[in-house]
Amino acid sequence: MKLVIQRVNYGRVTVDGHVVGQIGKGYVVLLGVGEGDTKAMCEKYADKLIKLRIFPDENGKTNLSITDVGGEILVISQFTLYADCRKGNRPSFTGSGNPALAESLYDYFVEQCKNRLGNVQHGQFGADMKVALENDGPFTILWDSRDW
Repeated sequence: MKLVIQRVNYGRVTVDGHVVGQIGKGYVVLLGVGEGDTKAMCEKYADKLIKLRIFPDENGKTNLSITDVGGEILVISQFTLYADCRKGNRPSFTGSGNPALAESLYDYFVEQCKNRLGNVQHGQFGADMKVALENDGPFTILWDSRDW
């Protein structure tokens, strides 16, 4: 499982010109599911995400979590996080999870975030989405289950 976590002032995702998810201050999370990923990983990452302290406190130090600042989360499925560009010029996506597994774990991750925070929006799995955001900082973190 791979996540790109961006601290944002706002985020929005549209499908066919219609807004399907929109947040204010919080995180835009790009989530890629790989072969071998599990529900346990989703639970671990959701816990860690909610407790992650990357918002500034009154002294400008990154000491506050998303719950401390009343933030929201926008989760977007992103299988292209598994792009392998080592050979040739066209990326291979053989490391990404099969679509049924990926959709199931994407939905489960969103559900786990909602259970912990409540203020969670999401994109549409498998759709051609347009994502707009304003990265705050910029502050972007990469998580890869192979590193955990």
